[in-house]
Amino acid sequence: MSAHPARGLRRVLEDLGPTLLDLVHGDPDGAGELGGVGIHDPHDEQHYPRHAVVLGVGVHGAGEIARLLRNLAAHGAAALVVRGPVGDSEALAPVVAETGVALLALTRGASWSQLAAMLRTLLSEGDIGEADGQTLGGVPSGDLFALANAVATLMDAPITIEDRRSRILAFSGRQDEADAPRVASILARQVPERYVRMHQEHGVFRELYRSEGPVHIPPPTVDGEVALPRVAIAVRAGDEILGSVWATLRKPLTPERERAFQEAAKLVALHMLRFRAGTDAEHRLRADLVTTALEGGVGAAGALGRLGLVNQPTLVVAMGLQAERGEDHAHLTAERQRLASALSVHLTAVQPRSAVALLGDVAYGLFPVPGDSAQARERALQVASNFLQRTGDRAGLLIGIGSVAEEPSALARSRANADRALRVLFSGRTAQRVAPIADVYVDALLIEMRDLAVAHRDELAGPLARLAAYDAKHNAHLVETLRAWLDAFGDVITASASVFVHPNTFRYRIRRVAEVGEFDLRDPSARFAAMLQLRLMGMDDGGGTCSADTGPTAASAG
Repeated sequence: MSAHPARGLRRVLEDLGPTLLDLVHGDPDGAGELGGVGIHDPHDEQHYPRHAVVLGVGVHGAGEIARLLRNLAAHGAAALVVRGPVGDSEALAPVVAETGVALLALTRGASWSQLAAMLRTLLSEGDIGEADGQTLGGVPSGDLFALANAVATLMDAPITIEDRRSRILAFSGRQDEADAPRVASILARQVPERYVRMHQEHGVFRELYRSEGPVHIPPPTVDGEVALPRVAIAVRAGDEILGSVWATLRKPLTPERERAFQEAAKLVALHMLRFRAGTDAEHRLRADLVTTALEGGVGAAGALGRLGLVNQPTLVVAMGLQAERGEDHAHLTAERQRLASALSVHLTAVQPRSAVALLGDVAYGLFPVPGDSAQARERALQVASNFLQRTGDRAGLLIGIGSVAEEPSALARSRANADRALRVLFSGRTAQRVAPIADVYVDALLIEMRDLAVAHRDELAGPLARLAAYDAKHNAHLVETLRAWLDAFGDVITASASVFVHPNTFRYRIRRVAEVGEFDLRDPSARFAAMLQLRLMGMDDGGGTCSADTGPTAASAG
């Protein structure tokens, strides 16, 4: 177990290095208590927490690193992390000594967003139960990283603590003594799918979750290489399986260490329950603050202040997930929660003051942006598109982007616009997976007009009603003919080709449209009215924010 403060740089290096971080230069004990995590952005005004660990994404070369170190010293930062290996690192030693900002290197292959999430986890662990200094088994309550190190000391082996989905909640030091599969799991903070599948095929999880004691897993063969053997034990709270603890072994366990491992699992269960309770409370508080801010009432400014977003132009992003065919509700709910957490990590890695909460079936993100609306929309679109690329091809995952809110009271309008954009995406009227409201504004208006038609119980009337009735009786395709003619701006050759008929036949049909529908095709107002009604008729059924539904049926569109 670490004797260093949870918020100290030395503790961060103990828990995350050398698997993720290496100290290049600087005194980790001289950094003081860390105040948070910041992301360096050369194109944005910087506002770092006091004594921040700053992630220098895309910062390369001794000259660029030296300039950033001096800039961070003026902001009171404690450390800078750059991608390793650091070239010409000796030239940076005097700069580090001059500024007092420690220089760290992030291992190749490690994700910046995962590092940001892990740093925030480490720096927030002391917040839970800090007032009374509560401990469980001599380890600060809920501090899973400290607990992993304590168990690793007992076992004399590197340890990971994982949840039921094989996500890495915490890991001990000495991971460099483990094998390639373990290092890959730490870097991704998730056991890779192929290793999980291998354990499933060999019945490892089945044996693990029905056994009360440690389960020994023979060394697997991965890519032709034999990995190290494992021992794992399930973490239980009564009948509930909370997760598991895994040790990578270089020598067999003694009976004493097996017993210690079994006792340690009971302690891990207490810490996981405490950690979960604290996390749930934090999520509820954050969701309440985001909800208050989105309502835009008198409490919005106070909520934004507590979220660290006051006096900052902000826009709302709304992420929705459509159910796949046959997908059950419980799985869909869990998937929405997982994706909301992933969106939170993604947005805060880009802009640390972002806030995300899952409200009902939609995850809303408050995303601080530059004051210029066009630049803000472009930035939000890029960030949201990158998120969708990283989450893979999960069907039905869509993001609507609202308008820029210059003041707290405007956030309600930004949320409404994000919902409108998301609804257009769910309607299937566009192949896009992410869209700002400005790009789909007309489609949003059409959907709302269709809603209004349903609310008023309007029926199809006028020339289009006469054409639809004639088609139903004579199978004459007059509505189809009018649609093709209008879409082609009256070009008979193009219009006839689109419906696969001879131009002369099409000319005859368009004359019948004018006669049957009593329709003056030369009247711009009549053409516009017909185009609008045809657009409303062409919409699919439905209307909710998180369903494919967009309004009334074609037969009732007026």
